[in-house]
Amino acid sequence: MNNALKITAFAAALAATFGTAYGVGRGVDPLVAAEDAAGRHGGHGAEGKGDAAPRAADQVPGGLQVSESGYTLALRTPTLRAGARDEIRFAVKDDTGRKVTAYQREHGKELHLILASTDLTQYRHLHPVRAADGTWSTPVELPEAGGYRVFADFTPAGKKAGNLTLGADLAVSGAYRPATLPAPAAVAEVDGYRVVLGGGLRAGQAGELKPSISRNGRPVTDLEPYLGAYGHLVALRSGDLAYLHVHPNEGGPGPVVSFTATAPSAGTYRLFLDFKHGGKVHTAAFTVPVAPAAQSGGEHGGSDTGTPAGHAH
Repeated sequence: MNNALKITAFAAALAATFGTAYGVGRGVDPLVAAEDAAGRHGGHGAEGKGDAAPRAADQVPGGLQVSESGYTLALRTPTLRAGARDEIRFAVKDDTGRKVTAYQREHGKELHLILASTDLTQYRHLHPVRAADGTWSTPVELPEAGGYRVFADFTPAGKKAGNLTLGADLAVSGAYRPATLPAPAAVAEVDGYRVVLGGGLRAGQAGELKPSISRNGRPVTDLEPYLGAYGHLVALRSGDLAYLHVHPNEGGPGPVVSFTATAPSAGTYRLFLDFKHGGKVHTAAFTVPVAPAAQSGGEHGGSDTGTPAGHAH
């Protein structure tokens, strides 16, 4: 590739990244735009119980902000190279500018790092190593150029901030080829496994999702624990990449894995399910549309038939 083409490709990657940031601020989703304009901050998709109108902080999902509750995600490597084994380095800083060195362990880790491309076709769930000074690092290889979002999911030790998900933009240089979001489907095939998405969600209300895993036509009943459960689920909203906090339910070891989540608004979501079997972690991905509450089946809401309509993360 000549120098002119490399520069053009890198500029396209930057444009994709900054275009996503512009979309977050300018209202890819009307709910988020209105709340951002009011200067409100994100949480993790709480349900907003009670008669009074819920606070915006209880409605807006995480990952849309680089700073929240006095903590900031400081990404030291904002650019990587497509197809190369690079290293991501970052730190979480408190409101005094000091690097955070004490965390509460959740799902077996102090911090979970999620990488996703803005078109939601690339996804990584990483567990970086923290140095004594509070700097985190992890190797990563991303095959596609373009804009990405980095999510740090953590809980500071001894603080009242609770669990936080902070997000920062990442540009991956190379030959950029924009991709379309995969079509909605209730079935995903990965590494010889078949995963069928059951359950359903309604916008603004908690719902249960029940992926069922099989291999060679037989249910998988011996899933191995992964991050303290028999599966780990991440959901991102298409457009602004809002990060939803999904809770695993008790049960296992398969073939059904149960999760509870809340879709904060109507829209299209990308669902990533990590599960461990045969000593290896596998990731199944789904594209899921969520209808507005008033259009999700009336009194009973979304369908529980396993079809993609009405299902999410």
